[in-house]
Amino acid sequence: MIMFGLWVPLTVGAAALQTLRTAQQKRLTGIIGQNGAHFARYVYGAPLAALLVAGLALGGIGLPAPDATFVLYGLMGGIAQIIATGCLIHAYTLRNFAVATTFSKTETIQAALLSLAVMGEGLSAGGWLAVAIGFAGLIVLTTSGNRGARIPLSRAWREPATAYGLASGLFFALSGIGIRAAALSLPSGSELVRASVTLAAITAMQTALMGMVLLLRDRRALAGAFGHARGPAAGVGLMSVTGSLGWFLAMTLEPVAHVRALAQIEIVFTLAMTVFVFRERPSGRDYLGAGLIVASVVILICGDTAIG
Repeated sequence: MIMFGLWVPLTVGAAALQTLRTAQQKRLTGIIGQNGAHFARYVYGAPLAALLVAGLALGGIGLPAPDATFVLYGLMGGIAQIIATGCLIHAYTLRNFAVATTFSKTETIQAALLSLAVMGEGLSAGGWLAVAIGFAGLIVLTTSGNRGARIPLSRAWREPATAYGLASGLFFALSGIGIRAAALSLPSGSELVRASVTLAAITAMQTALMGMVLLLRDRRALAGAFGHARGPAAGVGLMSVTGSLGWFLAMTLEPVAHVRALAQIEIVFTLAMTVFVFRERPSGRDYLGAGLIVASVVILICGDTAIG
């Protein structure tokens, strides 16, 4: 049975930071473009992650030595996260903030299936019920149009934003699997040490990979990230690395399917930002969808969701 452990506040905190970071990234896209806003989360986050690991080492804490397995899973998680974030940013250019985020949250179902297939970590009947209720909430939010009008689900699936949003969810799920597998492959270290080393290694890989791609294909994005928009870009990086540490540590402590299911609470944060920051009034269907997601989170934490 799942206990209310450290992974719960870590996941909720990471979800809140991700909401703030994504909103800032969306604004940054209008200043330096999609690629620049995307690159900012890695290039400004990687040095902070490296400083964290250096601080642990200077504090006398032994660091585990990564092996080939760690590098393989780290690359898988890092590249999948790059693709997922790119798809999500592109979805924002096609639909609004809440809808794009909603589509990406289908990762909860996809993470559960991938976690079961790749790592043998499944959910019991209670766990699957919680994920199903959360997914129903996502569907309600997805089909909610302006002023509460209902959008046919068949039409929603055909929109480009849907494809990018669902692809984002798939690659976020793959990223979670890779990150957890990389952290668990380390030969020693506490959960904090494993999460910190994994975060530093993966963000360094992501910075190098995406930096090389932009150097060849989009130097204007590089110039923007280091130029006039470096202040907001650095803010994106700070929120990203702090939130990522929470995700990495949570996924080191708990199976990916559970962490990603609880992460659906990000939709509630998104609605709150819509009301208090953007001053928009959600419809009744929006509140219904959010309520279903909250219910799924409560069932997940308090119900009998033992690993199957």
